[in-house]
Amino acid sequence: MPLTEIDRLKQTVSAAWDSPIADQVAAEWGYPAGTARWWRSSASHVFVLPDDGRRRYLRFVPGSCRGPESLAVVAELMARLSDGGSAVVRPVAAESAALTVTVATGLGAMHAMVVEPAPGAEADVSELTESQARQWGQALARLHRDAAGLGAGLPESFGELRDIGELFSYDAELVEATARLTDVMSELPRCEDHWGVVHGDFELDNMAWEEGGPTAYDFDEAALSWYAADIAFAVRDLTDRTGRPAAGHRTRFDAFLDGYRGVRPFDDEELGRLPLFAGLHAAASLVRITRALGEPARQEPDWLSELRADLTGMARTHRQLVIDIGRELGREIRE
Repeated sequence: MPLTEIDRLKQTVSAAWDSPIADQVAAEWGYPAGTARWWRSSASHVFVLPDDGRRRYLRFVPGSCRGPESLAVVAELMARLSDGGSAVVRPVAAESAALTVTVATGLGAMHAMVVEPAPGAEADVSELTESQARQWGQALARLHRDAAGLGAGLPESFGELRDIGELFSYDAELVEATARLTDVMSELPRCEDHWGVVHGDFELDNMAWEEGGPTAYDFDEAALSWYAADIAFAVRDLTDRTGRPAAGHRTRFDAFLDGYRGVRPFDDEELGRLPLFAGLHAAASLVRITRALGEPARQEPDWLSELRADLTGMARTHRQLVIDIGRELGREIRE
């Protein structure tokens, strides 16, 4: 989401963390004004809704950033997975019985949904056990297996890469490296063993854990893609910048793969593509960050200036990774 949109919403948030915009949206689920409390804004605005001693989460995005159909597709996917027994949070129907609604607010149309909380607690990578890493891999494999055939209406991943040439026309090195990565990607198989519905962001901070394993949430990036791409993005905490297992996390990485392979196949050829997908993800993230940054205002609040600086630094890191992996692929092709 553009930083300008985040700032527009943030300006409506009071010292008590409520917002009249969130009140207008939450009313569709029967919540009175002042109930929703701002939590964070990134791909969407997220507010906490207290509900009988537990929390639900209100998520909405400006209509200028995303169409209502894309949110409805994600909500339907989550509902069908949850109803089928998958460990994912379920959307909560609005008073209209719809899983998603579009609300006219003081900041324009907002497309919204509410989701149940994920039971359990978050797990930090530094404390992740081999058993949990195995459960993590199993959970992602089950999601890939259970979501087969449920991808109608989802976008294909890496669509952002079509805009690299225009957006970065001044950066020949980046454009050339991205072209090399996308050329390799275009030759990858799309058969059902390799390609299907993916979560898109199945990392540790998007799931909560109980003894039986994790429950996933935050399906903002759900798409049709290669399963290996989903794995590459999920295990970034366990790998180095190129997508290869980090020395300090090798046993966790291996446990994750063991768990995944215990549910569905993932061969060594796919494993060897993790660096390629690390580069492709970096290129896609670079596009999203650049769009989000936009043009800075003459005067910005400190929090926004700091966020802009952080994202600018992240963009530089992504750019270099795309170039490095592009060079590496070039050497492999020549050899």
